Amino acid sequence: MKMVLAIINHDDAQDVIDNLMKAGFQITKLATTGGFLRAGNVTILVGLDESKLDDCFDIIREHSSSRKQIIPTTAELGMGFFPSTPVQVDVGGATVFVLNVERFEKL
Repeated sequence: MKMVLAIINHDDAQDVIDNLMKAGFQITKLATTGGFLRAGNVTILVGLDESKLDDCFDIIREHSSSRKQIIPTTAELGMGFFPSTPVQVDVGGATVFVLNVERFEKL
């Protein structure tokens, strides 16, 4: 048995979750916050048989996409002056981990 831990951008999460559930996967959803952009993410946990891993990955890949976004940043120029400088960053998509599960019980 495997555990898929997927960190998904908030904008993509509901579409991913809906499609995973349509395909018969059971999901646990956690609200999380990313460290770099301090933006909302959703972390989902999916317990599944190893034979279903490719199906799960295909759904996540199809329904989460990386895109570019301009965000304001600050850079100190001395004397407490912080001008806003926009920076283009990649957001969205998913970061997915697969963990081995030694034991599973539904109580």
